[in-house]
Amino acid sequence: QVQLVESGGGLVQVGGSLKLSCAASGLTFMDYALGWFRQVPGKEREFISRISGAGSITDYADSVKGRFTISRDNAKNTVYLQMNSLKSEDTAVYYCAAYRGTIGPRVPAPYDYWGQGTQVTVSS
Repeated sequence: QVQLVESGGGLVQVGGSLKLSCAASGLTFMDYALGWFRQVPGKEREFISRISGAGSITDYADSVKGRFTISRDNAKNTVYLQMNSLKSEDTAVYYCAAYRGTIGPRVPAPYDYWGQGTQVTVSS
């Protein structure tokens, strides 16, 4: 079965950095675009970033543009999210998701598979 497993979350101070990883198994990784979303209690899941199957197309939400970088290593079946200059409002559970297609949408519903999430807490 398909599994997406996030790691790398944790507690960091404002201005710090974290790198999230999402390891995929059970699918042909290059056939899937990947996305990162985040969610805080009581709010809808929010788009953060997306990357195409070959990694040639990337896109970011305005709230993280210039601070976050998405990348993927198709040899390792892994997608990454480098997060720099973290702010307290970045605190959330971060999820990776896989979408069978060239590039996934900016909304969560059409994605085919989801990870279990990893908590990121930014303290001031």
